[in-house]
Amino acid sequence: MTTQTIIPSYNHDLNFIRDEIRALLEKGCISRHQPLYVLANYVPPREWLNIERQLEEKDFLLRDRICDLLTEEKWDND
Repeated sequence: MTTQTIIPSYNHDLNFIRDEIRALLEKGCISRHQPLYVLANYVPPREWLNIERQLEEKDFLLRDRICDLLTEEKWDND
């Protein structure tokens, strides 16, 4: 009996994740003070595993705040 490793065809990099978070923030679905794990409510479970892996590779914990991931935000009214 052999086992196969299934590698997902999608690969979300950190910039893609940040863009998706910004879109959710603009819609008012999430707050920048919530923990990262709330994003799982807006991502299909199969894709969430990949996003979680990407976050862990960049040393983000799921309990970290969303604002910690968005360190390079620009403000129009500065």
